[in-house]
Amino acid sequence: MTPSIPVINFRPADNSSSNGVESVARDVRHACREFGFFYVVGHGISQTLQKRLEQLSQEFFSWSHDEKMKIAMAHGGRAWRGYFPVGEELTSGQPDQKEGLYFGAELGEDHPRVRAMTPLHGANLFPPIDGFRECVLEWLNALTELGQRLMRLIAVSLNLPEDYFRRDCTRDPLILFRIFHYPPLQKSVGSDWSVGEHTDYGLLTILKQDQTGGLQIKSKDNWIAAPVVENSFVCNLGDMLDRMTGGTYRSTPHRVRNVSSQGRLSFPFFFDPGWDTVPQKLPTTTTAQDDADQRWDGASVHDCSGTYGDYVLQKVGRVFPDLQSETQQDSAMDSQ
Repeated sequence: MTPSIPVINFRPADNSSSNGVESVARDVRHACREFGFFYVVGHGISQTLQKRLEQLSQEFFSWSHDEKMKIAMAHGGRAWRGYFPVGEELTSGQPDQKEGLYFGAELGEDHPRVRAMTPLHGANLFPPIDGFRECVLEWLNALTELGQRLMRLIAVSLNLPEDYFRRDCTRDPLILFRIFHYPPLQKSVGSDWSVGEHTDYGLLTILKQDQTGGLQIKSKDNWIAAPVVENSFVCNLGDMLDRMTGGTYRSTPHRVRNVSSQGRLSFPFFFDPGWDTVPQKLPTTTTAQDDADQRWDGASVHDCSGTYGDYVLQKVGRVFPDLQSETQQDSAMDSQ
């Protein structure tokens, strides 16, 4: 029998009962050990907000190429925000069959990291659609808090204090939000996949997907579908949590194939360690055997050092090599 990705009801963990927290944490522990993926329901995120985000996104992606390019990522500079067209984002060196919008924490020019011209920090580029900016900013706030609540449960599942991650690692988390549109798959492009096999590189990804489907995850024996579950988020672990738990919790490869005749929307929110955080191995876990030889990229998630900012900048640069090159050239000019 093909295994099913666990569906976890979040609601019991929101009351004051320690039994509720422990019960949900046990479910989280099982899901993290066996799948690296789980659905969360009972999360409290407004369905009205979810529908508004989806409707506004559909409106934007109905625009012409020229109109969308007015907020292209090249205009976002070091902040790495804005629109990219189909084929410009790479996975394992291969162009994806998706287009999308990049967002992050909305930071003004007076923010210390913006003044320091730190990459991935700055202002967003919003489409000039009524309510789009307000909707995205509300979404960022809601999903950031959901990320903190989920990491609380992950901490308990690892026999750590509830606030273990929030005290340091996610006190000021790096949040990255994407809105992706996958057109119907075009095999003539040269790939059978809308997005090929990969893992995410942070702590936790919280994904809203539309009704189209197409997400697949790699289980221990084969690939399994992650079908749509009404009013749920799909959560998966990233490479950093794999590293911090010594492989106790694994980041699981996944991929997307949109075989429908319509476009697919997905809304991944990446909840990651703070930019200056130096991720440390957790005290309650033991080091597992390195699985680099089994990973899609042959790389070890345990072989890294320095801050999370250093790590993520290197990773994102591989997704948009041309943009990274432009950013490096700008930095060189600024230093002269």
